[in-house]
Amino acid sequence: MLRRVFQLRSPKNEVASARPKPSVLPPTSPERLEASLNDHAFESASDLSDAKEKHQTVLYLAYGSNLCYQTFQGRRGIKPISQMNVVVPDLRMTFDLPGIAYVDPCFANSAVRDPTNPPPKSKYNKDKWKKGMVGVVYEVTPSDYAHIIATEGGGASYQDILVSCHPLEDGVDIVPEAPVTPAFKAHTLFAPALPPSAPGKQLSSDGRLQRPDPSYAQASARYLKLLTVGADEHDIPQEYKNYLHDLQPYTITSQKQRLGQYIFLSLYGPFILLILAIGKMVQDKKGRAPKWYAELMQGIFASAWRTYDGFFKPLFGDGERTQEKRKHKHLTDGLGDEEEAMIKQRAE
Repeated sequence: MLRRVFQLRSPKNEVASARPKPSVLPPTSPERLEASLNDHAFESASDLSDAKEKHQTVLYLAYGSNLCYQTFQGRRGIKPISQMNVVVPDLRMTFDLPGIAYVDPCFANSAVRDPTNPPPKSKYNKDKWKKGMVGVVYEVTPSDYAHIIATEGGGASYQDILVSCHPLEDGVDIVPEAPVTPAFKAHTLFAPALPPSAPGKQLSSDGRLQRPDPSYAQASARYLKLLTVGADEHDIPQEYKNYLHDLQPYTITSQKQRLGQYIFLSLYGPFILLILAIGKMVQDKKGRAPKWYAELMQGIFASAWRTYDGFFKPLFGDGERTQEKRKHKHLTDGLGDEEEAMIKQRAE
């Protein structure tokens, strides 16, 4: 997730027009969907080993950048066996997973949704989607699922959970509020958001970093491009694609922000690259990282965001949300015709 934050490239370069063409995968078989009702969440690496020994597959729900072929099958090298578009009534997509200020302020995450008690109205555009989460369920091998966990930080802040998914019928443009297709179970990586224990702290009780206003940050244009391209590749319902295309990306609008970005990355970039390198060395064969690594990684990111809040944002400007460009006031604004004529005459 974080390996590309230092590649300050435009969305056009990140998801190039010459990207590999997605392979056409068959839909997941009815037998595998029915068998999923007996699946259980993976609580340890031994659970994945058991699945591998029994030649079982894993149904994995993707909803963020893993929708994109270039990310999931290209860069991460995952080879799905089958796939299916779904809606998940019990979950909603959020953008409350903190990233790196001035570059990738936030990433997609999931949160529990109560269909009978919709969330209150929000002033943020990214909270406008009120229906269940829309995504793609991939059928993958246990080895590939372990690799997915490893590429998501070694499970440092995630829990493996099972959720009820409903297949989306082909060719539909509107996502059903109450799906009627038979439900099946799929695994997904869940990072629950809990309120900070104190105003000065940003780590929830499960080690997950959380911003004071989880909905404030805007995702980068690079990241949003991965979501919209992935939705197009999978022929997700048009209603949901419209929502994704309407999301406003974080954009730097001043030279002060650009300078802040450079200094911020120069300060914290080496530490983040180091912790990612350590993660590769300490992960087990199932992609899981030890608890001390999760605490170290979260500590570095918590430090980075505290430094941003206390120093960078007041000095260099907003690194989470696009701020309007300041209009330079002309010297003659507010002057009468005679005063303006006198100034122009002296200038000549």
